[in-house]
Amino acid sequence: MKNTILLFLLFTVMIFNQNCSNQSLGSNKKIASEILGNPDYLAFSFGGYRHLSRDTVPTVEELKEDLAILAAMNIKLLRTYNTQQFAHASNLLKAISELKMENPDFEMYVMLGAWIECQDAWTSSANHEFGNTINNTAEIETAIEMANTYPDIVKMIAVGNEAMVKWATSYYVQPNIILKWVNHLQALKKEKKLPADLWVTSSDNYESWGGGDKGYHSDILESLIKSVDFISLHTYPFHDSHYNPAFWGTPIEEEKLTQLEQVDAAMVRAKNYAISQYQGAVNYLKKLEIEKPIHIGETGWATVANINYGAAGSHAADEYKEKLYYQHMREWTREAGMSCFYFEAFNEKWKDAENPLGSENHFGLINLKSEAKYALWDLVDAGVFDGLTRGGKPITKSYNGNEKVLLTEVLTPPLKRKMAILEITNVNSNRSIGEVVSENKYIITNDNSEYLSKNNTSYPSEKLRLNSWEGTCNIKMSADSIVEMTTGTGDWWGAAIEIQAGGKGENLSGFLGGSLNFEIKGNTNSAFEIGFQTGSFIEGTQKNNFVIFGPQKNYSINENWKSFSIKISDLYKGGNLADVTGLIYFKGVDHFDGKAFYVRNVFYSKI
Repeated sequence: MKNTILLFLLFTVMIFNQNCSNQSLGSNKKIASEILGNPDYLAFSFGGYRHLSRDTVPTVEELKEDLAILAAMNIKLLRTYNTQQFAHASNLLKAISELKMENPDFEMYVMLGAWIECQDAWTSSANHEFGNTINNTAEIETAIEMANTYPDIVKMIAVGNEAMVKWATSYYVQPNIILKWVNHLQALKKEKKLPADLWVTSSDNYESWGGGDKGYHSDILESLIKSVDFISLHTYPFHDSHYNPAFWGTPIEEEKLTQLEQVDAAMVRAKNYAISQYQGAVNYLKKLEIEKPIHIGETGWATVANINYGAAGSHAADEYKEKLYYQHMREWTREAGMSCFYFEAFNEKWKDAENPLGSENHFGLINLKSEAKYALWDLVDAGVFDGLTRGGKPITKSYNGNEKVLLTEVLTPPLKRKMAILEITNVNSNRSIGEVVSENKYIITNDNSEYLSKNNTSYPSEKLRLNSWEGTCNIKMSADSIVEMTTGTGDWWGAAIEIQAGGKGENLSGFLGGSLNFEIKGNTNSAFEIGFQTGSFIEGTQKNNFVIFGPQKNYSINENWKSFSIKISDLYKGGNLADVTGLIYFKGVDHFDGKAFYVRNVFYSKI
């Protein structure tokens, strides 16, 4: 009888334990389709690096600190960027796993990022047609291993981070490289070598998903969209407050508003700008007749900047604006039923290690002093972070919680009527892009009506954009049509005045026997190329046609205006004059000193 009772008790305990185990598993058995777009599963882009180099990887215990803070904020989904290049992802998965063992109710899921780059990435000979076979294979194989080791945590894999967008000139790849790896992962799911409910994507700029320049549209991109389980789309109005600021400046009708009212209005425009980029991708999918979930894989707003986005630039960076943008993006994506991997949880100072005030170091909602920025002050007041620390420091408020002091540092967006011009809107509406320019003069910029008063003079077929390549320098135009170029100081710099025609160029074939004309002055000692570009950078057909300006060169400048009329034949390196996309460009050659030069009265002539 005693044995019977003992067996019964043992059986009861086994059943109880099994039920507890099943309940524990059930609470953490969410799949990607249940997590993405679920307002109860807020998402963040996450890097826990606390030092000047990623070589110092956060420990499991440090990541547990971060995870406790994020969980207190109701964050349950994190996005990472690498698998094997650094131990961050492996330590993060260990930290989550240990927390789940300590507390069966703890929930945290991961979209695991596999870094993808081109052959010879980060060198002057980067080959964008081929992938870095060794690195990319190792990243994907490690992602597979991690997904199989932690199937209760890893719910999505992103093949590449901004790996297809062409301004990532140091490492980008063509879409076929991404497609190869996405198809590989999808095949492993079918072969039951990966969880069948694991979702696969690539996390990239909105243009890479077809939402912008038509030069990205291709059959390969269409195949990729069909192959992924969802689209992870990036949008950054913060960066475009400098690079494409038409939405940003305060219009005349808002100039009578108070400072904060002007800022509030600008941040609504920033939200709508982000929505328009998302909508561009939606429209492209509709054109392809493809239905695919879209989620925001990355967006954010920096609070400090000393170059393009601060007091000397677009006036975008401060904590007040970050709070508004964070609220706007959470509200919009929640209403739209999307996830938003907000960038980012904590400041990371390795991103611009040589420039502590660089904007890339300041996108976090919590700084490296363990201070919650303005966007999270309400959570501090509510006691959400009570008892939690980061690096031994409790989570307190930035500015010591003094809102009045914080508001004194809010930067008002520039008045639109006084903003530097980054777009030239004088166009010849009577000619379509691709048609031969028949006139004798083709005006890019001018401040002299003499050019326009003569016959046989024309403007471009489409609007022009002053484009600083990858933010390596600064280019803008004043109201009197003088182009100011501030040269870069990094490894390279370049900029151009480009025609905005969906990747198509102006047909200047009639100017082969003519000249490129301009006036120039400046105090830079840099040597640099001046010329024109043909073909498409996106499609890999771009050709630079140029001469070199600089000390001890055939062409030089000083602080007085000097006119040049350079024969197209002297510039010509074999480009297609029927497809001129960069009407004038500037690219550093050597002795980069960060000084300026100025250009005006730029035009082509047939004589």
